[in-house]
Amino acid sequence: MATRRKSKGAYMISAVAEMYAIHPQTLRLYEREGLLRPSRSDGNTRLYTDEDLERLEFILNLARDLGVNIAGIAVVLQMRERMEEMNRQMQGFVDYVRTEMLARMQQAQNPPGLVPVKRPIAVVTKAPAATRKKSS
Repeated sequence: MATRRKSKGAYMISAVAEMYAIHPQTLRLYEREGLLRPSRSDGNTRLYTDEDLERLEFILNLARDLGVNIAGIAVVLQMRERMEEMNRQMQGFVDYVRTEMLARMQQAQNPPGLVPVKRPIAVVTKAPAATRKKSS
């Protein structure tokens, strides 16, 4: 698989096809099947971002290295997106629980309406046997 330089630009279909040694029609097929969603310029030219190229690398890995067909690639990508969404939801839930627990712990330490008061503590001890008076 070809390596690429990180940049913030967008790549035209011919450049992407050359970078990954694939035919431009393959990229068009992936777009038609919904596997890739490149943006478009004002002149309707496909523009591939770095995120699109990362997705393309994943697709090519599935197709070339693992022999997955287009339908299988679509299923894998769909499952991957669902897992990412579930992960975001789970992280949101964990953040919510953490916030609630911290709030409740603080509330338990400082109940509303009660003001903590410091009181001196008196300790009663027995006098040593030698200093006690004997009663007769």
